[in-house]
Amino acid sequence: MANSNEEEQTKEDLSGISKTKEMEGNGIIKNSVLWSMGVGLIPVPVVDVLGTTAIQLRMLQQLSKLYEVDFSENWGKPAIGSLVGGLGSGGLARVGASAIKMVPFVGTIAGMISSPLASGASTYAIGKVFLQHFESGGTFLDFNPEKVRGHFKKLYQEGKLAAAKIKTNLKSA
Repeated sequence: MANSNEEEQTKEDLSGISKTKEMEGNGIIKNSVLWSMGVGLIPVPVVDVLGTTAIQLRMLQQLSKLYEVDFSENWGKPAIGSLVGGLGSGGLARVGASAIKMVPFVGTIAGMISSPLASGASTYAIGKVFLQHFESGGTFLDFNPEKVRGHFKKLYQEGKLAAAKIKTNLKSA
């Protein structure tokens, strides 16, 4: 009977550790979304996309460290590219929001409105996919973007709502 109690206690302890890691991971994602949205405000086309990608790589590095998973930019960049590229029109929206900034004045304003949301949404979705992957014991070596593509698209839509909420909260603050 004591053995059963010890097993239950161990499960509770591990569950608590897992929840703490997950909470810390969500904090890393939220911080990265905020930075991505800020970079999305940069009025120079392409610079915002490159900046967002750098933030996303840093986020993956931080999540990897949290979950004690080996990290390499050589693994992170293709993972980000395959996820965002798999969005189809959603992935193009991120690039389009940046490219529209080339149109003087009106394009710059339109891009500065849409680019932060697209950058924040993609960062959110990438972070959530990898948080779940690492939480289940996965690594970069066994990550399969094809298997999570549908889930990633759903998370991207969720990320757009989260980014819009953050934007609204920042305006009212």
